[in-house]
Amino acid sequence: MRVSAPAIICVFALAASAAGCDEKLSDVAGPTPNLQPTFSSIQREIFSAADSSGRVACTQCHNPGNRTNAAALSLAEGVAYGELVNVASSRKAGATRVVPGQPEASYLIHKIEGRSDIVGQRMPRTGGPFLTPGQISVIKRWIALGARND
Repeated sequence: MRVSAPAIICVFALAASAAGCDEKLSDVAGPTPNLQPTFSSIQREIFSAADSSGRVACTQCHNPGNRTNAAALSLAEGVAYGELVNVASSRKAGATRVVPGQPEASYLIHKIEGRSDIVGQRMPRTGGPFLTPGQISVIKRWIALGARND
């Protein structure tokens, strides 16, 4: 079998570009170096814990014991998944909190990025520190992979 020169060049170009994207997840996750694109990791590292940047745990407000229980959403362990995935937003009509396979259609992403289409404030409402772009990327990756309860 004879391989053409342009085909060989394309293979080398693809290999070089893939090597350039070989960034360790811990480098991207910033103040949460153990963060992985799994629900259990996001629950442990983002929802239930503060991080080294000073960001508060999401469960500080989003818990059943909170008088106002922010947006009627509990991110407490054991209930968060059922309150996020394929669940309509209580504040924005027509929005779904997490749409498996579709991070851009997931209202959770809009809220943590502070997009212009959100109702209310960017999360966390404390005014920051907010999740880093790397942390958000890991959450987007979990959603893109199907938002499994893993």
